[in-house]
Amino acid sequence: MRSGYFITGTDTDCGKTVVTLGLMRLLQSQGHQVLGMKPVAAGSVQTADGLRNDDALRLQAQASRPAAYERVNPYCFNPPIAPHLAAAQAACEIDFARITACFEQLAEGADRVLVEGAGGWCVPLGADRTLADLAVSLGLPVILVVGLRLGCINHALLSAEAIRASGLPLAGWIGNQVDPAMREREANIATLQQWLDAPCLGVIPHLADPSAGAVSEFLRLPTHC
Repeated sequence: MRSGYFITGTDTDCGKTVVTLGLMRLLQSQGHQVLGMKPVAAGSVQTADGLRNDDALRLQAQASRPAAYERVNPYCFNPPIAPHLAAAQAACEIDFARITACFEQLAEGADRVLVEGAGGWCVPLGADRTLADLAVSLGLPVILVVGLRLGCINHALLSAEAIRASGLPLAGWIGNQVDPAMREREANIATLQQWLDAPCLGVIPHLADPSAGAVSEFLRLPTHC
């Protein structure tokens, strides 16, 4: 098992990036050299250096040492659409071998590499492969980010079932309150704790400024994996 975690979520905009940044900060506070990676990103802007995705740039900035953007985010697409559709529009095939090579290069100078997925666990990355297949190819334990809002229980349980079916360990889950007006928040969290057979690694309230440091205060690391 490689040294790091694969961060996935119940759906788009559930808070994968802020959680990944918070986990990076937590690991760094314990003396670890940590790098972040977002293998596939759709929704980018054209810069003088090429296409750049904001989430990937934030992971690059949080890193314990400089890392080339092309290694942090080897596949970057312009339109904010499903990755396989963006790749098709760019006439590009997402090559897992290239992603693995970038991961290994990042891992050479780090104690941990945290890999952030795109969308949810079963998002297609091509004609016959999904984000889950990429996670399996990297062989990392998985941390599930649950966007706390109406419907999150079903999304979380289905995601956890699919993660386990892949053969990868579910190292834990993190609740992130994306809906500031969520009703029955505590009851929903209690239900998730009862039904998800994995440790809760933290519950993040709705934050006005979800900086890496602020988020890390609500997190803990898995005791295994």
